[in-house]
Amino acid sequence: MRSSESLPLAYFAACAALSWLRPLPAARRVQVTVISIAMAAAILAVAQQGSAVIRDWAPGVSILVGYYVSGRFFVTPSPAVERWLMSWDRRLLGDPATRFAKWPRAVLAYLEIVYMGCFLLVPAGFAILAARGRSDLADHYWTIVMAAEFGAFAPLVVIQTRPPWLVERKPVLADRAVHRAASRMVEHLTIRANTFPSGHVAGSLAVAFAVIDTAPVVGLALLLLAATISVATVVGRYHYVVDAVAGAALAIAVWTIARTAGI
Repeated sequence: MRSSESLPLAYFAACAALSWLRPLPAARRVQVTVISIAMAAAILAVAQQGSAVIRDWAPGVSILVGYYVSGRFFVTPSPAVERWLMSWDRRLLGDPATRFAKWPRAVLAYLEIVYMGCFLLVPAGFAILAARGRSDLADHYWTIVMAAEFGAFAPLVVIQTRPPWLVERKPVLADRAVHRAASRMVEHLTIRANTFPSGHVAGSLAVAFAVIDTAPVVGLALLLLAATISVATVVGRYHYVVDAVAGAALAIAVWTIARTAGI
């Protein structure tokens, strides 16, 4: 079994177990357990009987499902943690709602568009490797990216906070139409809970790190894109500053461990 298969298997097994240890509503507990068991069974089936192509791409599904399963653990936000996160934003940004009001509309629109497309970055990273004839790096790629993503999702079991856009007043930004579109996407397509560390930052940086050794130029471009996403999460008030910093630290730690372990 590949490490990119054993990792999600362990993650979903842990989710199923933790759903019975954490104070969740009965319906949530059943949902997490059923989905986790179904995913574990699917992962085992793909590992044993799936073709190489299916095994190469299946981890992307595990990341997506893992994200939504983590959201089912969110019950009640911690006011103390939220105040701590917001205090750092105010210390570093002043008033976060007006801090970026004077930024050029084109720059803000670009940040919002990049943020909206960040979900495509995860499969795109492996598509780049496959297009270069390096599908043999599938396990290497997905292990790094998945470890970073799951490392961002897992703390939600115990560290439960709301994202800034649900806590603060709406930010004053010049790109109102684009920001409105991004906000609607976040409101309707996300778990509406704050991942600490930021999954956006950790995942996008992990994609760049997983590609850069094989394709340095493309990897550098992905690294710059990940940096842009990191800024966008704060400017659009989708994440706190501490979330973004912690997400970057998580991705670096995962990459370092993977290189040391020879993954």
